[in-house]
Amino acid sequence: MTIKEVCDKYNLTPDTLRYYERVGVIPEVTRTAGGIRDYQETDIGWVENAVCMRDAGVPVEMLIEYVRLFQEGDQTIDARTNLLKEVREQILENRKKYDIALEKLEYKIGRYEIAQKTGKLTWE
Repeated sequence: MTIKEVCDKYNLTPDTLRYYERVGVIPEVTRTAGGIRDYQETDIGWVENAVCMRDAGVPVEMLIEYVRLFQEGDQTIDARTNLLKEVREQILENRKKYDIALEKLEYKIGRYEIAQKTGKLTWE
């Protein structure tokens, strides 16, 4: 896949993809003999991982560390497992915050919908 195709598929900019590769959020991408990025299935897997984790709020630094550990081989399995557990805890904490915010929004929307019918806004 070309960089344009990958960007279109994952709603990224070429600058973002190049940045991810440059800083180590994704490993170095496969290139053609002419040096043009040619995303293969493995490369796409790393892009999908990066997009998923960034969407979940995982810091770039943690992704860089994970890729570095992965590239060091199986002797880093424990460290990678611990890193992923830390990421999971961060995601669960963020989910709690979103659940609380969603609950408050649902309450307010419900009160406003009642006010639309009755002409009076109350917070009971």
